[in-house]
Amino acid sequence: MSDRPRISARISAISESATLAVDARAKAMRAAGRPVIGFGAGEPDFPTPGYIVEAAVAAAREPRFHKYTPAGGLPELKEAIAAKTLRDSGYRVEPSQVLVTNGGKQAVYEAFATLLDPGDEVLVVAPYWTTYPEAIKLAGGVQVDVVTDETTGYLATVEQLEAARTGRTKALLFVSPSNPTGAVHTREQTVEIGRWAAEHGLWVVTDEIYEHLVYGGTEFTSIATAVPELGDRVVVLNGVAKTYAMTGWRVGWLIGPADVVKAATNLQSHATSNVANVSQMAALAAVSGDLSAVAEMRAAFDRRRRTMVRMLNEIPGVLCPEPKGAFYAYPSVKELVGRELRGRRPASSAELAELILEEAEVAVVPGEAFGTPGYFRLSYALGDEDLVEGVSRLAKLLAEAR
Repeated sequence: MSDRPRISARISAISESATLAVDARAKAMRAAGRPVIGFGAGEPDFPTPGYIVEAAVAAAREPRFHKYTPAGGLPELKEAIAAKTLRDSGYRVEPSQVLVTNGGKQAVYEAFATLLDPGDEVLVVAPYWTTYPEAIKLAGGVQVDVVTDETTGYLATVEQLEAARTGRTKALLFVSPSNPTGAVHTREQTVEIGRWAAEHGLWVVTDEIYEHLVYGGTEFTSIATAVPELGDRVVVLNGVAKTYAMTGWRVGWLIGPADVVKAATNLQSHATSNVANVSQMAALAAVSGDLSAVAEMRAAFDRRRRTMVRMLNEIPGVLCPEPKGAFYAYPSVKELVGRELRGRRPASSAELAELILEEAEVAVVPGEAFGTPGYFRLSYALGDEDLVEGVSRLAKLLAEAR
């Protein structure tokens, strides 16, 4: 018998998605009859708009979509994404600079796989979305955390970024609006960070998937548009999942300079070939249509955002900055860690989240998953009644902490 490991070290090092794991456990508990309310998954509770579904139905009846299509995406969808990018962020690109991917996660992975060699460092602002570290690790890169907290609204400064930069730094990951915190950089902050990156010859990988989900007069700024000095050293990641309530359709995209897109397309040609054609045609309808359905969803998210933040801040020991974008709140629960609750004394936010799930039947994702222990992420992309009930259960339980 061989004593060599059955699973490669590279894959063994990957962690399960914490957000999907929490969501799966909540669903399993509900299936077993427990009335669990889940704040774990970043998934709009709205159905995909009807005109998008109808486009998919029509595509399914088209024999040409029953066959392989170009690995990099349907030409008509790439053209539409280029037009949508100009419309929404003022960034002008050619269709040849677009790669259509199997969801935003594949775009993240392919961007880092294409840019990084082993040992290359990537500056990542923490808290960060759970997939970024795994994609960087798989590419052989080294993640360098730039840690922020609630006192700054989870925004990093140029001074922090400069302190983390070394001779091995190749890229900055810039995410605004942010998952998990909902933080949004102002135009001035975006320009300052972008010019700093350009000055030092860094690549900027910018995830813009929450571009349309900003609130209270906040404006989204694309770093690619705001900082033309970056030139051809910027890669934009995006997709239809959040804006159009299409998480299950699995369509994202990567926009970048021609050589990066060509290399990433080569990778995709071996990994997955083309994205499902029916999903691509649904995405075409989405990005080509108006944003009226998006506006309706955004209004609901905004209402829920204000309700959740108010209720969380009324809980003793909880501090929740107001998120400006996305659909997440990221409250600090550091004051509650280590206190006695229902005969237990949770030593971390992960243990506190476990206790909350068992005792209050409320699922939240602990900050450990996002690189900053002592916090929870709660999605407010769920129904108003469930939101109020879930936070009320949370408040009732946490009031017992001593």
